Amino acid sequence: MKTDSLFYRLFQRCPQLATELLELEFSGDSYCFVSEEIKQTAFRLDGIFKPLSDNPNQPLIFAEVQYQPDDEFYGRFLSEVLLYLYRQKPNRTWLALVIYPSRKVEKLGGVELNPFMTLPQLRRIYLEDYRDCQTLSLNLELIRLIACDERQTVNLVQDLVARNEKIDTDTLDFIETILVYKLPRLSREEIRKMLNVQNVELKQTVFYQEVWEEGKQEGLQKGEQILLQRMLTRRFGQLPDEIKNRLNQANAQQLEQWADDLLDAPTLEAIFKDSLN
Repeated sequence: MKTDSLFYRLFQRCPQLATELLELEFSGDSYCFVSEEIKQTAFRLDGIFKPLSDNPNQPLIFAEVQYQPDDEFYGRFLSEVLLYLYRQKPNRTWLALVIYPSRKVEKLGGVELNPFMTLPQLRRIYLEDYRDCQTLSLNLELIRLIACDERQTVNLVQDLVARNEKIDTDTLDFIETILVYKLPRLSREEIRKMLNVQNVELKQTVFYQEVWEEGKQEGLQKGEQILLQRMLTRRFGQLPDEIKNRLNQANAQQLEQWADDLLDAPTLEAIFKDSLN
């Protein structure tokens, strides 16, 4: 889902969100956020906040965003967590964080899972609890912005910008990304006015609505490849040579498919999963 992608991008930018949501005493910069596959299985844990210290009391945090009702969710998620602990043996405490938009979305599964549901390690966050909060940190405000409905989005953005006069460019860029996902019909100029910025380059909207079209208008497949490579580098960092080669050899249809996948994929590997060995 696009919403999941927004959360995982936010977690990558602000790993301190885990400590804020769980009210942990550890500093946010002592974590990094990764996606990790369990070897020799088909399981992939989409979100793990991994401690950067050797302190065994600083917990490993497994995170999952669950926006759709799913009777099988807890059986699958807990199986992935336990299998990871069995395979990796991290030698530290752990927590499992599940983020729901509201309590009505959560499905507890069968009675066989009841003993797990009362574990202190399993923590659930319901975003509906943050809707009327007035004293949130900037990071939690971004979570509220992701969670709100479309009618609230414009007002929340304007209020957020008005109350935080010194929002850095990266945060403005992420707010813009949220607007693109939730209100895709907005033009670049409308978003610029909403954020009350004149001298900040807004990049994600350029890609989503205008840059890709500009590349097509040039009539050159090479132009499409350059644009896509630039956006991939911006999101995931320096690209491996194998990915660059795939981009150089791709036809227009492949380039367009990868561009669409870029909007939702949590990792570079997820975009090129059918092309990498």
